Amino acid sequence: MKSLPPLVTLVALAAALVTAPQAAAAPAADFVPARHPVPGSFVVTLKPLATASAVQSQATSLAAKYGGTASAVLTASMQGFIAKDLTDGEARALAADPFVKRVYQDGTARAADVQTGATWGLDRVDQADLPLDSRYSYPSGAAGNVTVYVTDTGVKTTQAEFEDRATVGADFIGDGQNGSDCTGHGTHVAGTIGSKTWGVAKKAKLVSVRMLGTNCTQNGPDSAGVQAVEWVTRNAVKPAVVNASWTFDNADIGDDAIAGLLRSGVQFVAASGNSSADACATGPANIADVITVNATSRNDARASFSNYGTCSDLFAPGDGITSVGLSGTGGVTMSGTSMAAPHVTGTAALYLSANTGAGPQQVRDALVGGASSGKVTNPGSGSPNKLLNTAFATGSPTPGCDGGSTTADVAIPDAGTAVTSDIPLSGCTGNATATTKVQVDIAHTYTADLRVELVGPSGRAFALHQPGGIGAATGIHQTFTVDASAETRAGTWRLRATDVYRFDTGVIDAWSLTF
Repeated sequence: MKSLPPLVTLVALAAALVTAPQAAAAPAADFVPARHPVPGSFVVTLKPLATASAVQSQATSLAAKYGGTASAVLTASMQGFIAKDLTDGEARALAADPFVKRVYQDGTARAADVQTGATWGLDRVDQADLPLDSRYSYPSGAAGNVTVYVTDTGVKTTQAEFEDRATVGADFIGDGQNGSDCTGHGTHVAGTIGSKTWGVAKKAKLVSVRMLGTNCTQNGPDSAGVQAVEWVTRNAVKPAVVNASWTFDNADIGDDAIAGLLRSGVQFVAASGNSSADACATGPANIADVITVNATSRNDARASFSNYGTCSDLFAPGDGITSVGLSGTGGVTMSGTSMAAPHVTGTAALYLSANTGAGPQQVRDALVGGASSGKVTNPGSGSPNKLLNTAFATGSPTPGCDGGSTTADVAIPDAGTAVTSDIPLSGCTGNATATTKVQVDIAHTYTADLRVELVGPSGRAFALHQPGGIGAATGIHQTFTVDASAETRAGTWRLRATDVYRFDTGVIDAWSLTF
């Protein structure tokens, strides 16, 4: 029996990325071809149905009607199915069926490259400025209450570096590996997220969801990626985050599934790709609500291979990153946006550990708001010049003068006096900006009771949230923009919160300031 060509490109150096054609309104255009198709395999999205059982019935019926089988039915992340044993003509006919939203041809892509280099990524992400200080600061708990789902080539869970925190969740390659890694890519990625030596979140739980690794290569079918997202949506133990150090061949094939995952409350971190091109041409990096990561080298330049552009959110170290290998206790070095993404995923886990109720948008805003501004040289057209900085997630003030953050809890008493949380900045010159960003995370049982203000070094107060109106029990998790250009950067910045009515209390969980 012939092996099917694999699919999804790992985002290590020199991987080929392609753009899927845009679907149009006409029925014929609801079939989206892949550049490197998997013969006879398609991902079908259905028009809305009322129940999961209706999706199951419709999938079985439609697959049979057009001459194929429904190998997997998707109901948690999206409504659809994986169709097998169809010709292209039968699949195009299926795409025109009135019950079908769209049919994506299952895709394939080439494996990735590996480079040698030095360990430096952890050293870089906990400080705003060069030079490196040979240290990495992290909280003692280090995300022990967070689960990270590593969608990749599998994870060698028996490596001592994982301290029995790595497990197998699912395997959608189906070659008998049972979630284990025979290429090393997924193990390396998991190591950057949460190994004891090279990990950002050193106590996080790591779950292997294998969707790459056909014939022990660094590839697999697009449809396996869609099934992996469906599985996490259905089974995630929250707080949770997904790492995706790969790209789809058929760029938009996972849009519906990933949108469903995000709605379920699980954040998704994606590598932007390695074509030194616009990330908007690459899925899942081009999905607006995921956290899309570009790569830097050790001198804070955009890595030569890294994608860029308006679809990306921030940069992280990705060139010459050392992490866990398949054998022994020594490290293995790889390069790519595959290596940048897990630095961000680990930081998201640290943030979620202290902010367990934060939703995907709040996680994204916190990471981008806490990143260091203006550090990346040659970031690429349209790229946000934001470099990952873990200080906001660890309770340490951000070094340098582009802002700061703290996760020190401050209780807000019921109908009491104002309380403040401070971020001191010293050694800075110049003023703040007219677009100063204030990321606020406050837990409170009735937000209509709250007055929240930013207080500058001069004592001037900037109103962020006023009391009154209809309150919510979910707290305030929002980024505000204020014109603080008349304030000097140096000095103590305060977040001031006052509960003005009776019966409810809260706590300032965290906040950050970015000029």
